[in-house]
Amino acid sequence: MSAKQSATKGPQEPLAAGTEVTYLEAIRQGILREMDGSPEVFLIGEDIGTYGGAFRLTAGFLERYGAERVIDTPISESGFVGCAIGAAMMGMRPVVEMQFIDFIACAFNQIVNFAAKNHYRWGQAVPMVIRGPSGGNVHGSAFHSQNPEGYFLHAPGIKIVAPATVEDAFGLIRSAIRDPNPVLFFEHKYLYRRIKGTLPEGEGLVPIGRARVVREGTDLSVITYAAMLHTALEAAERLAAEEGIEIEVIDLRTLKPLDDETLVASVKKTGRALVLTEEQKTGSVAGEVAARIAENCFAWLDGPVQRFCCPDTPVPYSPPLEEHYRPNVERLCERIKRLANY
Repeated sequence: MSAKQSATKGPQEPLAAGTEVTYLEAIRQGILREMDGSPEVFLIGEDIGTYGGAFRLTAGFLERYGAERVIDTPISESGFVGCAIGAAMMGMRPVVEMQFIDFIACAFNQIVNFAAKNHYRWGQAVPMVIRGPSGGNVHGSAFHSQNPEGYFLHAPGIKIVAPATVEDAFGLIRSAIRDPNPVLFFEHKYLYRRIKGTLPEGEGLVPIGRARVVREGTDLSVITYAAMLHTALEAAERLAAEEGIEIEVIDLRTLKPLDDETLVASVKKTGRALVLTEEQKTGSVAGEVAARIAENCFAWLDGPVQRFCCPDTPVPYSPPLEEHYRPNVERLCERIKRLANY
């Protein structure tokens, strides 16, 4: 079978603004435009060329850009991340794919001790993106369902992005590729082909470091990101209709740096805050967000800041167990009602 036959071919030209696309296609289109616009941008990772990626996100890229810009690698995350760091230091803009984001742990030393620290050590920019599928609800079990963003929250010099919508996926991947710092780009695999939106006019850039108020409310703030945004919005609509509780929903979009201004303004308005994430609770992004709210909004709080996360266990494979493990709409509604009535 030829390379062209083995890959699911995608569009060979960028799609027009206004085209309805999936979350996965939005990321494809963002990368496509950045590669067209800058010869310094190249892709590197396992099975991204001939095979087109485990989720077919890079299908057709090898034919369009050639093997010098779409580089298949051995199964060595530390090795190809190290290659990307060196290339970035020499003026290139690598986009590294982790076939599943879980395996980013194999490159932890390269990321936190080399990519993240180079600018601090000697002023050397490292403009690179490490992207890949994260999250659960696809029955991938403990090695293919993780949310490892909390591991990297502690490392200075790294930016962390986790889009929840088609428009943000498109705009943030473009901003990440243009950023002079290393950016970890977490794509929730459950969203890949389940949500749709339209490609924006123009460049459609979304600034890194800015949260978004997705739903206005007065009674309680729910702060979240990635697939949990959709859980929060469903719960908010249900509570408004059934209980008259109006929830303000904040999509963080960027986990590092956090948008303190948007968080503080929302919680000062509502007086109550619940942080909803899909990570394990201990040492989580949710804990950092909750701490900032407690520090900056204590005088405005009418109840304790709450976290609704996953238990401190590996992600289970069994569908019923995974459903119980992850926050869902029913349990979120119960948590919100208890906090609203505190």
